[in-house]
Amino acid sequence: MKNFIKGLPKVELHLHIEGTLEPELMFELAQRNKVAIPYSSPQAVRDAYQFHNLQSFLDIYYQGANVLITEQDFFDLTWAYLLRCKADNVIHTEIFFDPQTHTERGIAFKTVIDGITRALEQARTQLDISSQVIMCFLRHLDEDAAFETLAQAMPYRDRIVAVGLDSSELGHPPEKFARVFQAAKKAGFLTVAHAGEEGPAQNILDAIDLLGVSRIDHGVRCVENAELVKQLAESRMPLTVCPLSNTKLKVFEHMGQHNIVDLLETGLCVTINSDDPAYFGGYMTDNFVAVADAHQLTQQQIAQFSLNAIEASFIEQAQKVTMSRKVQQYINSLEG
Repeated sequence: MKNFIKGLPKVELHLHIEGTLEPELMFELAQRNKVAIPYSSPQAVRDAYQFHNLQSFLDIYYQGANVLITEQDFFDLTWAYLLRCKADNVIHTEIFFDPQTHTERGIAFKTVIDGITRALEQARTQLDISSQVIMCFLRHLDEDAAFETLAQAMPYRDRIVAVGLDSSELGHPPEKFARVFQAAKKAGFLTVAHAGEEGPAQNILDAIDLLGVSRIDHGVRCVENAELVKQLAESRMPLTVCPLSNTKLKVFEHMGQHNIVDLLETGLCVTINSDDPAYFGGYMTDNFVAVADAHQLTQQQIAQFSLNAIEASFIEQAQKVTMSRKVQQYINSLEG
């Protein structure tokens, strides 16, 4: 099954580019930019990745981002992730970035977006990987900060397909950002939001009703509300689930407890993603394999995660048809 997964064309919809900062690159950028970090080696960084909840992860995550300063840093970060995509046969990716993590440190919005998109354009031509960019608001900051970030994004409207909502879910419900999301939609952005990871199923309902989202990021706690599960199945509202992240942050104690396969079998449009792979121990293939190792799955079920991701993506319908055909051809080639 592992060989089947390695060769399967994949689409990633839930990936924080800052969360791909591997310890080796962190050290390289710290040295390049003369930034002090509280670790003596890349291994010491990895040893610190023992998280007991979302906040314990975020504390280290934001600390690591301090080494990202120049446009070249953001290019190098994104390019390293894209090379991982190529190795994992990811043919399309829709990446999150957190501008406030950087603008609060005095880094210009332009510096961040220019570095990221330059790498994505290079991947389009050199690696044959297509991509979209989603700008996230940090929900632990206030509404005014989100509106300011939305204003900063407007000159780059042609490079950003959607806005999202991430960071600490507890204590920061969707309604806090309802007006910002309304303004973003009016400006032509699609919307997504993290909901139902740490927070309750009600956050998923509120993200749909108050923020008008096209996708729910995580969403695994939807099972607390049977009517919501039914609604998600009927509407094909996508859930961008991150299995290794969920077990690393103790949403589930181990992969055998994870409900992603149950959700798939219930008819929901669930997808597999890597979230913050440098911190959670695995990129796309690793996440697929972890799920397959813990659950009895057929090749068709595994492929359905890719087909769901294509359906849920923000690409043109013609490209969706082409990508879906590529997945089906892969399955057929093995059956033949």
